[in-house]
Amino acid sequence: MKLCYQVATPDVSIVPSVTAFQGKLSHSFGRLGELGYDGVELMTLNPLELNWDEVRKEAEKNRLDVVLVCTGEIFGQKKLSFMDKNAEVRQNARARVKEIIDFASYLGAYINIGRVRGQYTDELPKEVSYGYAIDAFKDISEYAGKKEVKIALETVTIMQTNFINTVEEAVKVIKDVDNEYFRLMMDIFHLNIEEKDMFETIKNYAEYNIHVHLADNNRRYPGHCGLNFEKIIKAFKEVGYDGAFCTEIFQIPDQESAAIGAVEHLRPIFNKIYG
Repeated sequence: MKLCYQVATPDVSIVPSVTAFQGKLSHSFGRLGELGYDGVELMTLNPLELNWDEVRKEAEKNRLDVVLVCTGEIFGQKKLSFMDKNAEVRQNARARVKEIIDFASYLGAYINIGRVRGQYTDELPKEVSYGYAIDAFKDISEYAGKKEVKIALETVTIMQTNFINTVEEAVKVIKDVDNEYFRLMMDIFHLNIEEKDMFETIKNYAEYNIHVHLADNNRRYPGHCGLNFEKIIKAFKEVGYDGAFCTEIFQIPDQESAAIGAVEHLRPIFNKIYG
């Protein structure tokens, strides 16, 4: 089990909507290491702009494992997706994700697929859009398999996309892709909104899950609002999950306070449940 915090690499624009620690990696990694985190999840936009060796050495220096590279800002800041009506946009989305797969492979990490998958629109029939997505998922999964990188498909609330909102929907897609490197991740913020019973979902689909995002029900740091994280973490422990738990939260009131608040709330819970 690893308790991790999301970190934006320097190629990501610094904006309030980014759910990650931002700034120079030497500061981000150094501070999170001091606070007692076990690892980081990187949010990146263009990995070819980064010095990969420096990223790895900085993480190692601060005793942090890089567990996953997040693709969210490919859509958030570049509007690239697998279901766009424009073939060039779809191809650019695949190319950028493959660059991130290369980066993740170098770091020994997974990647996730969130908003870059795209969404249904009135401009295309649903079956056409779905076909675009499945073709892209198969393509990147085959590529990732050659690099020994697992892909974690994230369910996302209907407020952000109309494609793959529930874990049941995600598992159908995973079965249609039919590649051992294409799996599931569970984000507690989205599960709390979209699932009838979050705990039944964790239990029923545990075999597909390879990564977990943590945030309170207002997308702020765990312990800030209403979710019972001891019950949530215990549910994952009971189904045998022993992977990474990573925050994906708004940096409110600021990233220093959010990082401190998260670790102070979560570390005692993990110590109690996982030992």
